[in-house]
Amino acid sequence: MEVILENLTKTFPGRGRQRQVVTAVKDVTFRIPDGKLIGLLGPSGCGKSTTLNLISGLIRPTTGSIFFGEDDVTSLPPEHRGIGLVFQNYALYPHLTVKQNILFPLQNLKGKERPSKEEMRKKAFEAARLVQIEDLMDRRPKELSGGQQQRVAIARALVKMPKVLLLDEPLSNLDARLRLQTREEIRRIQRETGITTIFVTHDQEEAMSISDEIVVMHEGVIRQTGRPQEVYDDPASLFVAKFLGSPPINVFEGRIRDGRLLIGEEAVLLAKGVEDQEVTVGIRPEGFVLQEDGPLGCRLNGVEVMGRDISVVSSHPAAQSRTIRSIIASENRVDTASETVRFALLPHKVFLFEKESGNRICCQTERPGE
Repeated sequence: MEVILENLTKTFPGRGRQRQVVTAVKDVTFRIPDGKLIGLLGPSGCGKSTTLNLISGLIRPTTGSIFFGEDDVTSLPPEHRGIGLVFQNYALYPHLTVKQNILFPLQNLKGKERPSKEEMRKKAFEAARLVQIEDLMDRRPKELSGGQQQRVAIARALVKMPKVLLLDEPLSNLDARLRLQTREEIRRIQRETGITTIFVTHDQEEAMSISDEIVVMHEGVIRQTGRPQEVYDDPASLFVAKFLGSPPINVFEGRIRDGRLLIGEEAVLLAKGVEDQEVTVGIRPEGFVLQEDGPLGCRLNGVEVMGRDISVVSSHPAAQSRTIRSIIASENRVDTASETVRFALLPHKVFLFEKESGNRICCQTERPGE
């Protein structure tokens, strides 16, 4: 099922003396293709959960429209939209068994839509099989681990084979190992069922690892959409560049002078076709190349061995943060007795942004001498 949002805005009345209106979602427009898994990504308060609730019908937009395929569902109540919704806190009925929790949505159907008891049983066990909990059907939620409870919640959402599956930060309450395992299961289930799925999270690693496309939101506005790797490799703004990536992007104060990019007093790259100006420079951790005569010199603070890679921890007066993290291959050897370390930079891992707006400056950069 294709989902289309057109000029969607949601405001809430303010509180207190000023009663200033709060705009949670502002003029959001995007299309979710049929059968795809889309990650709605952004920091807390960016409007991603509000957008999900608008799609589900739990809240109504102030302005704008929502389409499921060719059907305008903007005013349609949740129970008639054909959606499955999984909450962050599982929201299972503690007095019911796993089987009864999964059956609950089917038992609430009325008229011709209500299946027979045998059909309900088959659908419940099929949903349980999908999430691999068919041997837990007689247990109650308190007898399950967090990961198992989340699987029950997903099975309950899937049992009606919804047109659209909505997941609101479903992994937040799980530990690191379970998060990894469960997100892989979500991706497998989505591919197996082909249900259009919208996955809300503030964790960029989660969104990038399982989404066909990501929608990055900030302050109720969409900042960028695209395939995860494309957005990572080609951020439209400083916000997007800083939000995606682990370790995060390293940010420096820089300037363009006579076609050269300077960090501090060192010319680190050529920047063709850019006017002389102050800029913000973002360098991905993997964009540093250890080089004795490299153009960028940093103060060496330490080296962290991570097995496959080495993280060089350094500092620079022009850096916006106290530490710079540079990821280099483990076969490199860093002289830890030295006070400084020098790097060359990979041009495609270096991004320039306007000082005031934070918008990306599109230009061709290259190493001196190339």
